[in-house]
Amino acid sequence: MKYIYPSIITFFLSLSFLFANDKKDKEFGLEVGLTTSPMTIDGVINMEEWGESALISNFIQQIPKEGLPATENTEVRLKYDEDFLYVAATLYTKTPGDYVISSLKRDFNFDQNDAFAIIIGPYDDGNNGFMFAVSPYNIQMEGLVNNGDRVSNVWDNKWFSEVKRYEDRWEVEMAIPFKTLRYTEGSEYWRVNFIRNDRKNFEQSSWVPVPLNQRIGSLAFTGYLNWDKPLKKPGSNIAVIPYAATNAAKDYRSNDPTSTGFDAGLDAKVAITPSMNLDLTFNPDFSTVEVDQQQTNLNRFELFFPERRQFFLENADLFADYGFRSIRPFFSRRIGIATDSLGRSSNNRILYGARLNGNLNDNLRVGLLNMQTATEDEVGYPGQNYTVATVQQKVFSRSNIAAIFVNRQTTGNVGESNRIPDYNRVIGLDYNLASIDNKWTGKFFYHQSFSPNQTGDTKAHASYLDYNTKTWKFQWNHEYVGDAYNAEVGFVPRRSYWRLEPNVLYRHVIDSDKIFQQTFQVRYDMYTNDDFSLKTDETISFIYRLYFKNTSTIQARVFNEYIYLFNSFDPTRSGGERLAAGTDYSYLRTGITYTSDRRKLLNYSATTYYGGFFNGTRTFVNTNVNYRFQPYGNISMFAEYNKIEMPKPYSSADLWLVGPRAEVSFTDKLFLSTFVQYNSQIDNININTRFQWRFKPVSDFFVVYTDNYHPESLQIKNRALILKLTYWINV
Repeated sequence: MKYIYPSIITFFLSLSFLFANDKKDKEFGLEVGLTTSPMTIDGVINMEEWGESALISNFIQQIPKEGLPATENTEVRLKYDEDFLYVAATLYTKTPGDYVISSLKRDFNFDQNDAFAIIIGPYDDGNNGFMFAVSPYNIQMEGLVNNGDRVSNVWDNKWFSEVKRYEDRWEVEMAIPFKTLRYTEGSEYWRVNFIRNDRKNFEQSSWVPVPLNQRIGSLAFTGYLNWDKPLKKPGSNIAVIPYAATNAAKDYRSNDPTSTGFDAGLDAKVAITPSMNLDLTFNPDFSTVEVDQQQTNLNRFELFFPERRQFFLENADLFADYGFRSIRPFFSRRIGIATDSLGRSSNNRILYGARLNGNLNDNLRVGLLNMQTATEDEVGYPGQNYTVATVQQKVFSRSNIAAIFVNRQTTGNVGESNRIPDYNRVIGLDYNLASIDNKWTGKFFYHQSFSPNQTGDTKAHASYLDYNTKTWKFQWNHEYVGDAYNAEVGFVPRRSYWRLEPNVLYRHVIDSDKIFQQTFQVRYDMYTNDDFSLKTDETISFIYRLYFKNTSTIQARVFNEYIYLFNSFDPTRSGGERLAAGTDYSYLRTGITYTSDRRKLLNYSATTYYGGFFNGTRTFVNTNVNYRFQPYGNISMFAEYNKIEMPKPYSSADLWLVGPRAEVSFTDKLFLSTFVQYNSQIDNININTRFQWRFKPVSDFFVVYTDNYHPESLQIKNRALILKLTYWINV
């Protein structure tokens, strides 16, 4: 097997040459000129201001009828001055009915709302860029585009827009500061596309056509925005965001008095160049980050929860996208966690941090992150320094080669109880494949870890290849993790295994008034130990999906599962009798999922599975009911039930996870959300209420209230109240 992986790398590196094409397609070219008169952003498209700009129209459908003209006409105009890129769009709406708007809250889901967006690729690498979107109620969403078509809407920055609604159309004007964007000084053109989501007509359309099998925000399918002269550096660009926070908390189980505290700190954003940004943080506070949705854990491995802290999110792909989802050399949520001698986790204060990230030129990206945490004497956890360095070089049309170095270094001392090794390091090399038409995508990587006194196999490698056409989708995945591979600042829930995962999907578009398309999928997923002598996990799945033009879907699934236990395991995690190590189990399960018309004010989804589960049976029911009182918010109820029946002496269980949530947008600046979660597996009820007042762009006042209760008696466990003020200052 040691010769297989180099052969795979050589083959697919050679394959990428077949799809390399640096020829620029100028079929969709847009000339944008410098305006000398001041522009008024009020949502009214005044022809005295916009009359000389080129008119873009004739949008083309992506769904449901790929390649046909859009049902509703859209017109776009562009201008710029020394400080802003200006966008004006008129979106006609002759189809009767209300707009579909989820709420007045910023960073809405583009696919679930009526919306208009501009996609910008300043570096012409076909992979990295920006998305700015507006709804008919002038709710903004900005996002970073990475890996060609993935949009991360957790990025926050300043830009301006206004909307006016009329009986037959809505008009939007946008002003995007060049200081908000990242680009190479002297650029003569950018990639660009304009997209519209028309929920009433179940239609997505764009200026540059995007194939049905691709994401509509993909930078592989763009035109070119040609500047009338090379772009200059936008001038000084420094922002300081200080915060002040106070809190009160009480633990009712210990009966200690209420504890109070006050904290202050700041973040800073410094544009070193138009394409390179330095982020600084001092004594950061993440207490107002939205709470995670809890999960029921019925498997043998750690669960994954995404990063939500703002400091780690801009250009997060430069740090977080190395490896695979379950073989991550760096996972930023590891920073700020301390573990005591009993394995219990608590917060580890971050003292300061810095992150340099961006482009040195159109083809070369770099990232450097350094964070320092405090020594936590109460839990016996020494201070840690975390360093991550990355570099990403574009090759061929849209592919890149990337390298990463991760270092955790112990910097504090807590005496003899110091159980933390002095350091842990990972180095790695990734190759990310993307053909010019995005039909071929993939990733191939090799990583190695280093720790004191480390023995055994310390490497991890994997390959992923995806071929995606309008009819077929073929995928191949292999993974290998050595028994001693140790990425302490990463996410690697299991080690010492090979994984093979081929997958094929057939897509059939249906010419019908009600049905959009159907897909048939076969997936095989198999794990063995590291020498292929023992199969440990195997899943064979057959999946059918039916998509309706009213946005509802049906999915049916049959899968057969095999599991071999290396260690004893209680599937219910209730502390009962454990299944013996060295035993294996094979069982069949079937299930169905239905999602209703998501455009309706009342919509829902439901999933149910039934079948074997180790040496017993499992019934699984999941429902999510949502009522949207647009445009002011929605009320939803999430409920999950697992009924696990095991033969004696093993424990059976009825596990509930229930989560009612209410989100209210009083205006586009005042938001209130309440999330209640009952989790019977951990015997807890959690209530989290979060009030946000955005009194200026990217400047907020938060009030966060949290309770935890015993479910049976509703006796309170602990309670906390946090007040926090942040303010964005342009220096």
